[in-house]
Amino acid sequence: MIDYLNILLYVQIALCVFCLYRIIRGPSIADRMVGIDIFGIIVVGICAILSITTKRAFILDIGIAWIILSFIGTLTLAKYLSGKKLNE
Repeated sequence: MIDYLNILLYVQIALCVFCLYRIIRGPSIADRMVGIDIFGIIVVGICAILSITTKRAFILDIGIAWIILSFIGTLTLAKYLSGKKLNE
């Protein structure tokens, strides 16, 4: 029997490689930030799959912490790119 979760895990790891390419070769800072956001979403998906396959719930906590930090980073970069100070 084919284990679909393992196939999905490998596909998401391959998609991480494409996101890393966009982060490294992005033509602008905004493109790189989009790559980082998508990378964070894929990592959370990997954490969810690993949590299901290993039956360990703490991996989901790692994914939640990752996405919160990614959101804060996105907000910080958006304020920086708009030319405002971080305390405004």
